[in-house]
Amino acid sequence: MTIQFKDLIKNAPLSPGIYKMYDNSGNLLYVGKAKNLSNRLNQYVDISRLENHKQVMRSLVKRVEWEITQNESDALILEQKLIKTLKPKYNIMLTDGKMYPMLALTRHEFPRLLKFRGKITQRTDVYGPYPSVHALNDTIKTIQRVCQLRTCNDTFMRNRTRPCLLYQIGRCSAPCCIPQTNYDKNVQLARRILTGDSEPIISDLTKKMKDFAENQDYENAAIMRDKITALTNTTNRGIRQKSTYNQNFDWDKRVSELENWLGIKINCAGVFDNSHLFGKNPVGAMIAFGHDGFIKSSYRHFKLRDMRRAGNDIAMMEEFVQRAIDDNPNLDLIIVDGGPAQWNIAQKVANGKIPVLGVTKGVVRNGDEHFIMLDGSVNTSLAKDSPLFLLLRAVRDEAHRFVITYHRTVRAKQLTASCIDEIEGIGPIRKKQLLQHYGSIRAIMDADLKSLLHVPGLGKSAAEKIYAYFHSEVL
Repeated sequence: MTIQFKDLIKNAPLSPGIYKMYDNSGNLLYVGKAKNLSNRLNQYVDISRLENHKQVMRSLVKRVEWEITQNESDALILEQKLIKTLKPKYNIMLTDGKMYPMLALTRHEFPRLLKFRGKITQRTDVYGPYPSVHALNDTIKTIQRVCQLRTCNDTFMRNRTRPCLLYQIGRCSAPCCIPQTNYDKNVQLARRILTGDSEPIISDLTKKMKDFAENQDYENAAIMRDKITALTNTTNRGIRQKSTYNQNFDWDKRVSELENWLGIKINCAGVFDNSHLFGKNPVGAMIAFGHDGFIKSSYRHFKLRDMRRAGNDIAMMEEFVQRAIDDNPNLDLIIVDGGPAQWNIAQKVANGKIPVLGVTKGVVRNGDEHFIMLDGSVNTSLAKDSPLFLLLRAVRDEAHRFVITYHRTVRAKQLTASCIDEIEGIGPIRKKQLLQHYGSIRAIMDADLKSLLHVPGLGKSAAEKIYAYFHSEVL
């Protein structure tokens, strides 16, 4: 009996993901991505409506497979990876990267940020691909705000006699007209941001912001705040993209291997990690997984309740593991990201009721991990390319992604706060009215009472409170 194409795709889900088409010999013909796999694959049913080269390809298809992703952007990234590695015959137009937006730093005394879709071999210092032009443009804006690198072409730069608007709004250092002393350093900084090494940069900017604020230089503090916010958003996107591929393997098989390795049964395992910045904004998180993959409904964020523990990773881990056990008594395994101290404290909290496994990063992350077993012994013999090792690394990295993303969200919210928030009776609406009227915190601080009384919707009582707060007068 001849199998019809519609029979091959009858169980296709309504989810985003990628699909792979094979011929009768098992050769991969084509890889595609879709926002809705069922709808996309059904477009191939009526062969007469396809482009000529796709009609030929479609006539050869004897098997269709698919993989579900969280969203369309993740599907695009996975599609690109598979095309690059598997080189399907009918994706020939995609194998040189032309379909995906990329970013490069050009060869020049003052390198330029350049977006392109050409062959990678034509460029040096190439970064990407990006899931959309919007994501690429956001990244460029971040680099401009933080590093002030140029985006103009060389001809435009040579013919400038005065700085352009990008210099005026703080997005370019104007190497066309102004002598440069830090451009090379800013290029190196941009490379670090584009390769994901942003955490030390954010820490340094945070320190500078605090120094400016303590010296009452609120304008420069606000500039640092905006850079941190932009950099945090870009970094979070990078973390999400890097975690896309962790979910595309046979979970049931790998979790069964983990069960055999540890000698336990696993329905739900929790993986823990902490995050803070010099003890500030201490948070924790737990991700969960089982035979069907990550269990998103069991993911948990934790804000530290006992602030005496802030900055103490061991004490923080103790509180977060205890709260997770209280909230989810059905955990079959606890995995902690850390060394013997983290393992010991989790073991103490679990009190012998839940086994604990430690994942220790070692000297080099993603290459030197070893494991603290359920009995406290250290295992360094697990092959680095084994499915079990890759599973444990994937769930550890998912926990790290989840807690870092949460920490940056909490920190970003704090950065948007200002001294106005400390004034009793001044809520978000009045704060917005003040900023719209004056344009900056500095201008609000310098305003006299008469000026404050003219702010629309503020009112006399609120105006007097604001004036008294900044001028230390009792009214």
